[in-house]
Amino acid sequence: MPSHNLAQIKIDDLEIIGYSVAGEETVVAMPQLDVCFDIGKAPHQIISINHILLTHGHMDHAAGIAYYLSHRNFSGQSPGTILAPKNLLGPMREIIDAWTRLDGNKVPANLVGVKAGDEYQIKPNLFTRVFPTKHSKGSVGYTVLEKRKKIKSEYAKLTGPQIVELKKQGIEIDNPLEIPIVTYLGDTQNVDFSQLKYIVESKILIAECTFYETEHSGRAEAGRHMHINEFAELIEKLQNEHIIITHTTQRTPMRDIRRILKEALSPEKYKRVILFMDKIRR
Repeated sequence: MPSHNLAQIKIDDLEIIGYSVAGEETVVAMPQLDVCFDIGKAPHQIISINHILLTHGHMDHAAGIAYYLSHRNFSGQSPGTILAPKNLLGPMREIIDAWTRLDGNKVPANLVGVKAGDEYQIKPNLFTRVFPTKHSKGSVGYTVLEKRKKIKSEYAKLTGPQIVELKKQGIEIDNPLEIPIVTYLGDTQNVDFSQLKYIVESKILIAECTFYETEHSGRAEAGRHMHINEFAELIEKLQNEHIIITHTTQRTPMRDIRRILKEALSPEKYKRVILFMDKIRR
């Protein structure tokens, strides 16, 4: 029985499910990639996902950690892997230990501390790359990318035995190829993410835009969140095919958010935008 009504988006063969309201809960999962960005209150629908990519430790993004791990153990699944900023690992272990004592059963966990520049393998050709954000101490974002090899043009017409012979000689016949699939910024003030090619070229960008009204710009700055003016400036520099907006505030009605977005963005960018909470399943 589902524990939440979640937003649901389908982009080609990828599904994005979750919930994201500022100060309430943020959890964004992509089951086909076997990743969940932040965990919110750990809705039942994400428990089977093996990798949680935690951006920071605020309660609305991280409250479900112990439940996620405990429920996987209860249902006979392997311990989930939680990637999180290194400075959070100590407090997270304390929380898990406390729940072990409260529950009376050990809560197995695979906690991996990360910092900007790290990479972690999710599947044989699928990796997540970590980059810095500007929100709380150690906060990070994640890009999930596929790594392939493409044969160099000068060797493209060789036969199988010829290729084998070149490899025996130690000759590199392939060029590495990276395909950025999705970037999740998490909570962050505006940063010039256009300096990172893998973010610029990600097929899907999942980005917060929390505040929309002119008088809320101070709130955005104080909370280290993005205001629509900063968001519009950022995405004009990026090339993403799909832009999913998360972490919308309840201070502004959704109809007003849609109107302000349309006024602030170029028509070309606006048509790529999806408001995550517009896609909630009722």
